[in-house]
Amino acid sequence: MALYTDLKNRVALVTGASSGIGSAAAIALAASGARVAVNFLKNEKGAAHTVAEIEKAGGEAWAVQADVSRAEDCKTLIEAVQRKFDRIDILVNNAGSLIERLGLTEMTEELWDEVQSVNLKSAFLCTQAAAPAMVSGHCGVIVNVVSIAGRNGGGVGAGHYAAAKAGLIAFSKNIARELAPQGIRVNSVSPGFIDTPFHDQFSTPEIKKALIASIPMGRAGTSAEVASVIAFLCSDASSYICGETIEVNGGLLML
Repeated sequence: MALYTDLKNRVALVTGASSGIGSAAAIALAASGARVAVNFLKNEKGAAHTVAEIEKAGGEAWAVQADVSRAEDCKTLIEAVQRKFDRIDILVNNAGSLIERLGLTEMTEELWDEVQSVNLKSAFLCTQAAAPAMVSGHCGVIVNVVSIAGRNGGGVGAGHYAAAKAGLIAFSKNIARELAPQGIRVNSVSPGFIDTPFHDQFSTPEIKKALIASIPMGRAGTSAEVASVIAFLCSDASSYICGETIEVNGGLLML
């Protein structure tokens, strides 16, 4: 009897997979048997490391550059994955960034638009590009990586990011409803405070300490812990889960 989490013979694309949660997700999907396209924008070295880790464990992966905030890049990316692996079964929309913390009066229109593009528009464009291939096969899984900020509004200076992630939660529900009759499941994973380069860049040691103190489990989460939930949602073990947002936050937010 095959394991429910077996992803053998499936092809996955993970955007923003050169570090953090994206890298861990690519590794987890490969460990479950999928062939994985590792997308990156600038961090080619990180993407190569992700691919090397997958290959070292006996998996198959391929690094591919694309700016997923641009429609033409997304179209080209999906076509490239299909040429390389003949199909696409799983899309993990992980690419995202806070870019810079700025309060309301300091926020610029340019920064606001950039954060929406990186976090929300990218998921829309990649989903739009990948969906036709999934619809034609009447099978596919899409997982969007959102954030606890989309639920609680985020910290000071993260209003642009929180708005984008809240929008992605709503978008996930909408496309889940639209695509479910065509055999495609869409869900989201919502990380809380995870020990990744994201917080090294955007959170001070004081902020990190305060956040950990507020988590019932008393520690930050790991990228691997988020990745395991992503792999679960991509597998047949979650075959009747659709349109949900799974919180992975150690009890920081309980809904």
